[in-house]
Amino acid sequence: MNRKERTTKVLDYFEKQMPEVTTELEFGSVFQLLIAVVLSAQCTDKRINQVTPELFRRFPDAQTMAQAEPYEVYEYVKSVSYPNAKAAHLVEMSRMMVENYGGEVPTDMDLLLMLPGVGRKTANVIQAVAFGQATMAVDTHVFRVSHRLGLVSKTDNTPYKVERALVKSIPAEQIPRAHHWLLLHGRYVCTSRRPHCPKCPFQAFCPSSETTH
Repeated sequence: MNRKERTTKVLDYFEKQMPEVTTELEFGSVFQLLIAVVLSAQCTDKRINQVTPELFRRFPDAQTMAQAEPYEVYEYVKSVSYPNAKAAHLVEMSRMMVENYGGEVPTDMDLLLMLPGVGRKTANVIQAVAFGQATMAVDTHVFRVSHRLGLVSKTDNTPYKVERALVKSIPAEQIPRAHHWLLLHGRYVCTSRRPHCPKCPFQAFCPSSETTH
């Protein structure tokens, strides 16, 4: 089975099993989604969902967070990874949005990437989840699953290369959901250290199955 055939089989399965899928992060606005995604870097969504309710009650929008100091935000996010840096980024980001974009999250990729604390993965998540764009965010789960299932080549050895390869091989209308499909598969089935191959619906044609269980 070649790469294109494997990709089609994987997408067909998820299309039938999870036609509607989105992020597990909890949020009430595009601004709150952005905050949650920035906080989630090298941290679990479960932990972020424990932190953000109080954070969003205190700072529900860019205007209120822009008026805060990093040490105030830190008190709400101190249990996440790199809390000092993230607290500073959230305040700086909010101030930039208030000053330049009326407190709104910009839709343009280049403008998103100019926000403090926002990298390519975060910008892709925002564009896909909030604005329905055909962007593929590649985190550790998507990177791992794409390689294990043989959806990308071994030479696609950076997140950006994996992103470009997946965007080329996945229909545009499926790309925003495909990110979540691959991410959730990596989070719950194709886990990093001990993948649950017997539970995997792709075991029969997964090129890694013999070496990962």
